[in-house]
Amino acid sequence: MIVERIWTGNALRNYNYLIACPDTGEALAIDPLDHGKCLAAARKNGWRITQILNTHEHHDHIGGNAAVVQATGAKVIAHHKAGGKIPGVDRGVKAGDVIKVGKRVELECLDTPGHTFCHICLRSHTDQPALFSGDTLFNAGAGNCHNGGDPGAMYETFAQQLESLPDDTLLYPGHDYIENNLKFTLSREPDNEAAKALLPKVTGHDPQASIVTTLKEEKTFNTFFRLTNPGVIAKLREAFPDLPEQPDRRTVFLKLRELRNKW
Repeated sequence: MIVERIWTGNALRNYNYLIACPDTGEALAIDPLDHGKCLAAARKNGWRITQILNTHEHHDHIGGNAAVVQATGAKVIAHHKAGGKIPGVDRGVKAGDVIKVGKRVELECLDTPGHTFCHICLRSHTDQPALFSGDTLFNAGAGNCHNGGDPGAMYETFAQQLESLPDDTLLYPGHDYIENNLKFTLSREPDNEAAKALLPKVTGHDPQASIVTTLKEEKTFNTFFRLTNPGVIAKLREAFPDLPEQPDRRTVFLKLRELRNKW
């Protein structure tokens, strides 16, 4: 499996991805908003974009579909309930469905509600797994739930699916928010050594050349995985004095998401 990460350079800081089969040159485009850059990258590498996967229905993830389809004839894949929200869907997928690219690339669909209720993440079937997480899981952060989502559903996605993925899973999110998210981590956990060490390395960085983290690393500096950390809970109690002495994980997650919305 070959992964080409494409930095759009837009105000929303989107990443687009091409996933190619090294044997056949067939490629899957994930959320190809910047269709020009995606098509150019495919031409440069000698690949043929045969499929598009939209992680969810927001315009900054589907806005390039029509141009890519027109140029390549690619088939559009999305959540099985997103057909009325995403024009021209050819295949609706559910949890456990597999998207094949060329001869030996297989990507498993995870049904990951939270940011929206029609959100798909892709997990690769490779020796070192990778997760293409759309707007569900970001570097050092979690997706918001403002436009058609629900923070309770987001918590369940984290608790029941993401936390149990292998620690060596590589993370490929839909946006570059790592610098701001690390600053939020440090506002919640000022003594987080992993966040303090990483922040200078990504401050003012080139998103095209940004690091690719693993799930193991995320668990050291992503506040939304650190729900039982005493420092996180103590700091949270400053903002929410009525927080129980030993709050459950869901409550901590929801309060962190509430603070992040205003931060």
